[in-house]
Amino acid sequence: MSFRITYSVLEADLSALHAQFDEALGAVRGRLGAQLPSWIAGEAYRSGDLLESRNPANPNELLASFHRTPVTELDRVVHVAREAQRAWGATPWTERVRILLKAADLISERRLELSARMTLEVGKSRLESLGDVEESADLLRYYARQLEEAEGFRRPMARLSPHEDTLSVLRPYGVFAVISPFNFPLALAAGMSAGALLGGNTVILKPSEETPWCAEGLYHALADAGLPPGVFQVVHGEGESLGAALVRHPGIDGVSFTGSKAVGMALHRTMSTGRVRPCFLELGGKNPAIICRDADLEAAIEGCFRSAFGLSGQKCSALSRIYVHESLLNDFTDGLARKALEARVGDPSLASVFTGPVINAAAVQRFERAMDEVRQDGAIIAGGERLRLEGALSQGHFVAPTVVALSHGHRLMREELFLPFVGVTSFRTLDEALRLANDCDYGLTAGIFSRNTSDVERFMAEAEAGVLYANRRTGATTGAWPGVQSFCGWKSSGASGKGGCGPYYVSQFMREQAQTRMAS
Repeated sequence: MSFRITYSVLEADLSALHAQFDEALGAVRGRLGAQLPSWIAGEAYRSGDLLESRNPANPNELLASFHRTPVTELDRVVHVAREAQRAWGATPWTERVRILLKAADLISERRLELSARMTLEVGKSRLESLGDVEESADLLRYYARQLEEAEGFRRPMARLSPHEDTLSVLRPYGVFAVISPFNFPLALAAGMSAGALLGGNTVILKPSEETPWCAEGLYHALADAGLPPGVFQVVHGEGESLGAALVRHPGIDGVSFTGSKAVGMALHRTMSTGRVRPCFLELGGKNPAIICRDADLEAAIEGCFRSAFGLSGQKCSALSRIYVHESLLNDFTDGLARKALEARVGDPSLASVFTGPVINAAAVQRFERAMDEVRQDGAIIAGGERLRLEGALSQGHFVAPTVVALSHGHRLMREELFLPFVGVTSFRTLDEALRLANDCDYGLTAGIFSRNTSDVERFMAEAEAGVLYANRRTGATTGAWPGVQSFCGWKSSGASGKGGCGPYYVSQFMREQAQTRMAS
């Protein structure tokens, strides 16, 4: 492959890549049904209690089974991590960088197999999966450069006398729990883990119970790159039991979490009890786009379509609220509805499919409840139904890309749904549009389409979100990439980035120490 697949690829000749993906997919399908372990102290751990990973497009297809880690095993897991951290924290930062860069190269080398696994396990289209894997490798490289550019975060300070030298040194906290979500099962797990590891911490990864297979690939990339045993461990189990017990464990020195607001706020309260510990949270979004009177209508429709319905709307940055100038409302809505109706929904492993299933039956039920509300309080413009496909996909978790008309104050315009669902309403002035866009508990991403430079600059100054886009045809509110956009949030989205794309990410996983040495 002569170029990287990012989330912004629109048009390119991908025929050779698709042929390679098909070959990798065949090889992965030939190994389905394996029993795979948790990883503790560098060794495979098998409990006999199995967690199944199934294909959301075809729930009858068992991908792999994973040995759960019992809560009673966490004392040992944390002890191993603490013992390993002593040596890892003392490892020269240049060696930490070398190992993480090697892991990034291994992820890139294995991108086709990892992407094929992800398409089957998450239901991502092949281009979304390839983008996730490429982002994972780039996050490791980007964070390694941060450590290199800061020369290990050792900075000489001023002197109070000629007989002393003072350094500001960033040092690791200790043991980090990383709890990653299903939707970016490699990029988010890799990004959060890499920040902690490069900072000299050890990591206990608890991946989503929906996507344990993807975490297996990250473990092997790090282990094969030479990461010492115990520095990175992977434990499998449900969030309500294993994840909650891990966060409550007194031996955990910090947590990085991406997921729902309710879980994240509870986690924050736990981490604030007894002693102050770092807690990095990204808690979702209800992201708006503003379509101004002078917008490029075709670009606005394309950008909103891609952001609302890519990965079936299951992105924290997904577009879910659109405010359209009243003069464009009908034309814009007609165009967006047409694209939603034309989008091919089906088996995401096929090159021709735009979007696959939602992750599980609970997501389908959430969609159906939302549709009942729209029928009472708004109007369905496109979509609105569960899709019953044929053959092996007949039990798949498919729903239609859906465009609805709702008032700004409606619950469905204010609460995150994590579905291929976008609400549209009109505005008269930019003042009104900005007020409506900012009137939300979340503040992760936002976008605008306007040919007026002063309106764009006003949006950049006044929009209350961590990531802002203007006139982005490849995604009105989505597509952040390491080293290109920082990924952070305001309000309840969380102040710290997810896997993070910002230039200060690694330093968050370290604490400052001032060291003064007097000349003898």
